[in-house]
Amino acid sequence: MSNQPAAPRVPKRVAAVILNSLKGGVVPRIGLPYITVGREIEIQALLTDLALIADGGASFRFLVGRYGAGKSFLLQTIRTHAMGEGFVVADADLSPERRLQGGQGQGLATYRELIRNLSTKTRPEGGALTLILDKWVANIQAEEDSAAANASAMNAGSTIGITADNGPTYTGLRRQLADLEEMVHGFEFTRVLGVYRAACAQGDDEMKSRAVKWLRGEYRTKTEARAELGISAIIDDDSWYDYVKLFARFLTGAGYRGMLVLIDELVNLYKIPNAITRQYNYEKILQMYNDTLQGKAQHLGIIMGGTPTSIEDRRRGVFSYEALRSRLTQGRFAREGMRDMLAPIIRLQPLTYEELLVLIEKLAQIHAGYFGYESNLDEGDLVNFLKIEFGRVGADTHLTPREVIRDFIELLDIMCQNPDVALKDLLNGEGGADGGCTFLSTPATGPATGDDAPFAEFTI
Repeated sequence: MSNQPAAPRVPKRVAAVILNSLKGGVVPRIGLPYITVGREIEIQALLTDLALIADGGASFRFLVGRYGAGKSFLLQTIRTHAMGEGFVVADADLSPERRLQGGQGQGLATYRELIRNLSTKTRPEGGALTLILDKWVANIQAEEDSAAANASAMNAGSTIGITADNGPTYTGLRRQLADLEEMVHGFEFTRVLGVYRAACAQGDDEMKSRAVKWLRGEYRTKTEARAELGISAIIDDDSWYDYVKLFARFLTGAGYRGMLVLIDELVNLYKIPNAITRQYNYEKILQMYNDTLQGKAQHLGIIMGGTPTSIEDRRRGVFSYEALRSRLTQGRFAREGMRDMLAPIIRLQPLTYEELLVLIEKLAQIHAGYFGYESNLDEGDLVNFLKIEFGRVGADTHLTPREVIRDFIELLDIMCQNPDVALKDLLNGEGGADGGCTFLSTPATGPATGDDAPFAEFTI
């Protein structure tokens, strides 16, 4: 807009992801800083948790909001920030096949999804497990080389780096492995790490793959694991969370500050028809909650996202489990305008009218930059659009940012394709003649590889 400061240039690849994702009603995995508005209070509260995790503590939060209110967006925003600050992030959406506990592998399925989506700053799209393991192997090798060099430089009677029996002291990463062994299932976990490290030293790619397979929870039977790795234990429905805690502790040895676990769509636990099965899943949440708050987990943060009903319903929601309800119920002093952002539950408030105005202005700039036209929308046009959106029957209680964003991008697409149609006609529901909006698509020969890779043009 002519009366607004120039927006930062958005690469076409990122712009395409932003526009396509938002129009489809989902949160983009990249490009969030270009469209983030509001939520400063919530973000600051979660950043406080990251500092606690980096210091060796643990945290647990629920993000609660209606469909389309911005839960997933906030989760992705924190995910991006955490990776940038040196944390490893694992995220998963619950579903009928993925739960926290189940008799048919549903809990293990959630663990597999979390490990598959392990992400770091250099591997934000997920699949970072092998990268993390290789970094740990390099770190422990560098530490041992340094210790050996120090020992060789010392006099024969020196004890720096040498134990009484002339073996290496358990310092640094070796001390960390010894600490991991003391944790539940830590002995098996460290044995697999040892197998991976030995395979790296020997160049045995097959054995490395088997160790990674075990850490991903992909061995189905103990017999199979024993035959291929010599380890008579596997990750299963009952033990998977213990291994998440082990991973969080282990990651610090690979040079990371901790682990952030994001679990969305708690409504799928609410929808479980069997009451006993629901209770088992809520019991798993209670275990996670207690572990993080009582200091039984280290370098671990857990954030779960759900709707108000999935949390607060006394018959089927999280609050149907009395032990959780008594811990999570809001105190008597919190009220509108004076929220406790250190409480375990963060309830998302609707974006304000002004925040939505800033958001759709950003989207208009991104859309114009991506399709290569000059936006002629001014602030008055955006205000008129929001007036119509908020003028719907029931908008006060049911209108969400997702719907506003989707409608606005649709409006921009139509205006782009029909340049002769006036905005007021579209807002009033009147049509117009076809125009000549130029669309961009990747060449048929293959996907683009850069932000500004050549695009093929076609006109509607």
